[in-house]
Amino acid sequence: MNGAVPLLERVGVATVSIHSQIPQSHPSVAMGLGPDRRGTGTLVSADGLIVTVNYMVIGAESVMVTFTDGRQASARVVARDFTTSLGVLQVEGNNHPHLEVTSSETASLGQEVLILSSLGAEKRCADTGIITYLGPFDAAWEFVLDRCVCVTAPALNIGLSGGPIVNSKGQIIAFSYLNFMDLVRPILAIPGECFLSGRDELVRHGHRVSTPPRLWLGVLSYTLREHVVIAGVMPGSPGEKAGLQQGDLVLSADGNEIHERRALYDAINSHRPGERVQLRILRKNQVYSLEIAAIVVDDYLG
Repeated sequence: MNGAVPLLERVGVATVSIHSQIPQSHPSVAMGLGPDRRGTGTLVSADGLIVTVNYMVIGAESVMVTFTDGRQASARVVARDFTTSLGVLQVEGNNHPHLEVTSSETASLGQEVLILSSLGAEKRCADTGIITYLGPFDAAWEFVLDRCVCVTAPALNIGLSGGPIVNSKGQIIAFSYLNFMDLVRPILAIPGECFLSGRDELVRHGHRVSTPPRLWLGVLSYTLREHVVIAGVMPGSPGEKAGLQQGDLVLSADGNEIHERRALYDAINSHRPGERVQLRILRKNQVYSLEIAAIVVDDYLG
């Protein structure tokens, strides 16, 4: 990438390492996220607004950030967006180096980008990569993006998630979310427009208010040969309370056959909070009908 050294310097000073402490009793700890979390954040305003991934701020009772010069500061949790899985923090000050966020609509397949992330404290890791996918994404943990950014990079481990993926102008087109390591699309990123479209309400309200809340049953699932299989059920979730079990095969939701995971998620989110999703499942060669109340995921993890 042309101008890589100046670009690296500019991006580097706008990133921070994040260390969050979460009470052992918080539900997210039982989900496997742990009480001690480390990640990357990116300064996006002179007054200290930092964007990171949502799991870094879920349930956090304290958050410390470390700048590239070794300085540390306490950060305040500003917002948690369970729809896009972005989190927002803020540190004191009015003259922070920061980066501009732009829409991933400005990006294209095959475009070269710079990825930067924290390795802990003031250490950073950087690499260049190629955008290999722009499109919809759904994950096992009832998570959906209508558009994501996937980047293939030479390094299979580029540090902790939450860091910026920038274009040659130094603009953030996406925030790294997951590193799939040795898969074809090693880095999954949340596009910049997910922050831009909700920035004002996230800062003002701490969550989205203009879009419907994300509904949730508390399951992990995968698609196998045009069938959706329940891979796990979160403790204390609506799915567990209704009797859903690991290994159940979902036949239909609200009377409609289910052949892929995204269809199940769409069925859940067609309801209002508290309404019951009608599932028919196959378990040990027997068919069962279950009614599961869909809740707002914030109510479980908030």
